[in-house]
Amino acid sequence: MKKQFILAGALLSLYTASAQTAHMDFEKYSPTSTLVVPEHKVTRARFPFIDVHNHQRSMSAGDLKSLEKEMDKLNMAVMVNLSGDNGNRLQSKIDNIRAASPKRFIVFANVNFSGIGEPGWTEKAVKQLEEDVKYGANGLKVFKNLGLSVKDNTGKRVTVDDPRLDPIWAKCGELKIPVLIHTADPKPFWDPEDEHNERWLEIASHPGRKRSDNDPAPWEVLIEEQHRMFRKHLRTTFIAAHFGWYPNNLPKLGNLLDEMPNVVVEFGAVIAELGRQPRMARQFFEKYQDRILFGKDSWVPEEYATYFRVLETEDEYFPYHKKYHAFWAMYGMGLPDAILKKIYYKNALRIIPNIDKSQFPTD
Repeated sequence: MKKQFILAGALLSLYTASAQTAHMDFEKYSPTSTLVVPEHKVTRARFPFIDVHNHQRSMSAGDLKSLEKEMDKLNMAVMVNLSGDNGNRLQSKIDNIRAASPKRFIVFANVNFSGIGEPGWTEKAVKQLEEDVKYGANGLKVFKNLGLSVKDNTGKRVTVDDPRLDPIWAKCGELKIPVLIHTADPKPFWDPEDEHNERWLEIASHPGRKRSDNDPAPWEVLIEEQHRMFRKHLRTTFIAAHFGWYPNNLPKLGNLLDEMPNVVVEFGAVIAELGRQPRMARQFFEKYQDRILFGKDSWVPEEYATYFRVLETEDEYFPYHKKYHAFWAMYGMGLPDAILKKIYYKNALRIIPNIDKSQFPTD
């Protein structure tokens, strides 16, 4: 009888363990790799860098010293806050930066698209932009709501290349400030949500990201709207956020850059795409080294390590920091110092005005 109890207990334990494993969440499944390869974990960038794609909505008040200390750990010399807003809200952020830390932060203005189509709207928007730049904004950030959810005073979707916005882009060229623009999202968000969709896990865990051809338009339509706007305003410098959503098709992105000399790119939130194709990505960085900026997109300090490791090392098969975003492994490009300096700070210094250059090497 005692042996029967022991056997029953062992079977119950085995069943329980098996059931727990069967119901394991994919996010929790994180096997330890048995691969033995050199590792060079990088928590601090080799050179001081400028993050051209960050968001700090609370920058209008309070002490910035704690934020600076976190930046120092990463070797981040300058943070570009794209969530500057406009008018009084933008001014309060700039005032706080000037009082607390004028060298470490740059602010981009944003357009308020509310009321577009009303008499005088365009003129008012251009005037506000002029005032914002005069007060201290050093660029314009356009969020993805343009093209997706912005509607005019008649309820019609405002396209990215809407002619009523042309004077805004032209004014940016006149004022010599860049426009960092995010249009659409990754194309798989528009694809069927099935076993063939590479972003299925992200869509399943974040269902609000799923789109369709009528929500509000096909992906190709939105991207082409952006490109028509780029081509129409060749005197304005545009920074295409997220590698223009072509980080997984670098030949296509290269063709676009060849065609549009006024466009540069930043890799916020798409380092996972670059880290799975290190040879192709390195070739791209070598060819377009003067047209790539460092961008992260969200302020999560521990995630920068993935960016540094992909850019600086030749490490193999190391994990990305968000499994739902990329379930594959990363590989380092091992970029040479001359290119790293351009990516980390030289290109941004050339494109974004009024960044204090004293924080960077002079070579």
